Amino acid sequence: MFLSDGCAETRVTTAMPDSNLAPAMGELSISNRLLGDRDALDQAWERDGYWYFRNVLDTAAVARLRSVFIDVLYSLGVVDRDDPEARFTGASLENFPYRMDPLVKMQPWKEFVSEPPIHAFFTQLLGGEPFWVPTVEYRATPPTRTRDRSRFDFIHQDGFYNSGIPFLICWVPLAEIDADIGGVALVEGMHRKPYLHDLNRPPQFEVPDNAIAPQAWRRSTYRAGDLLLMDLGTPHSGLANHSDRFRLSIDMRVMPKSVKIPIIGRLTAVSSSAVAVCDETGETQLIIDESSYCRDLSGRRMTPELVPRHFKVGDEVIVASERGITTVLRHTH
Repeated sequence: MFLSDGCAETRVTTAMPDSNLAPAMGELSISNRLLGDRDALDQAWERDGYWYFRNVLDTAAVARLRSVFIDVLYSLGVVDRDDPEARFTGASLENFPYRMDPLVKMQPWKEFVSEPPIHAFFTQLLGGEPFWVPTVEYRATPPTRTRDRSRFDFIHQDGFYNSGIPFLICWVPLAEIDADIGGVALVEGMHRKPYLHDLNRPPQFEVPDNAIAPQAWRRSTYRAGDLLLMDLGTPHSGLANHSDRFRLSIDMRVMPKSVKIPIIGRLTAVSSSAVAVCDETGETQLIIDESSYCRDLSGRRMTPELVPRHFKVGDEVIVASERGITTVLRHTH
């Protein structure tokens, strides 16, 4: 069900807690009123670099996905199963799997995007069948005890690390995420400008601290059923969790099947100058050179000579290319 909202362009400036650690942030534009109008959606995307929809995803499907998160957190002793707020119990986090490895192995995202109302929404929004890139981040972020650093986790633009894969960044909150909990903050309207990443700061090429004006940041109070989609060029960051609850969300990547989708398959050969990858259509051989962005498991760029150390025959990978040259090589997990 689409929820219309007559206040689509309302801007409300809200101060973040601990304002010395994060700037005051404007409110995201709400895109609900644009649903069903392809031209208006495209214009908003081109202007802003994102769509933010309120209460458009089936809340029962979202609740089922959230319950999988809660089961894992309960098994780790960090939440009470019946606590609707997912408050942190105070248990030791010494061995906490911050990358949520149990969920990575379970891959609950597949069942979520296959639920009929979820599939129907994305099919309508994209104007055709969705293709889900199997790079998923499960966020179950506990409260931080560190309050003397910036709340920005890692300011970045996904397109810098994923050349040749024209996906939409798809962020789904699984529960209310207010200013204390943090969530995602983004910069509106900078997605068509040159990348902000500093090429002189390998291997992650961090965005300089002064590259974004403090007043440019926007966020919202997110709730289950909401959806935020961002352009590859939109600068954004997670915000440190300053609440007593876990921050629950999932990051996915979606694109229409009608565009050039990447190869997803298993490596059959690996060297510092080429790879071969096999999917259901057969084997494809691609060159690796200095322009290729070959990512390690932390997202850092490696030089071609390091590729055989990090990638092995049999690994499941995502590969994008242009004219036979690899633009991106990364593991699916």
